[in-house]
Amino acid sequence: MIKHFICDVDGCLTDGVIYWATGPEGNGEKPFKAFGNYDHDGLKILREHVNIEFITADRKGWDISYSRLVTYSKFKLTLVPEAERYDFVKTFDFEQVAYMGDGYYDAPIIKSAALGIAPAQARIEARNSADYITPSRGGEGAVMDACLFVMRRMGHGL
Repeated sequence: MIKHFICDVDGCLTDGVIYWATGPEGNGEKPFKAFGNYDHDGLKILREHVNIEFITADRKGWDISYSRLVTYSKFKLTLVPEAERYDFVKTFDFEQVAYMGDGYYDAPIIKSAALGIAPAQARIEARNSADYITPSRGGEGAVMDACLFVMRRMGHGL
């Protein structure tokens, strides 16, 4: 039974593109990230049934992700370097985890999770490890697709 939906932020909830600016924003932090407009609806539906957590390795974009996910949406966000992700997710018991990721380091987690999900534009390693590849790209509704997939797998039609 799925009890946890754990999702990488960049490339799944955002478009994963690195926006670069010079000038006053050039303080080493990211000036902004692009979040999709559909994903929050899916997360609101799913949060009634499972624990939702987000992870990111993006220290420079932390303030943006924190503002969107923790302050605004009231989800849990943890900073986890890519090389430590597998061990982090393992603490939740893979048999109870639906995991969504898009990168090379996500592939072993996707493969080990009870439900492994990758967005349409994910690295080939992530897509090849996934039980489900969303029709939408990260930042364009991929998390909404994943939420609906998890709900259907849990027996909640939509």
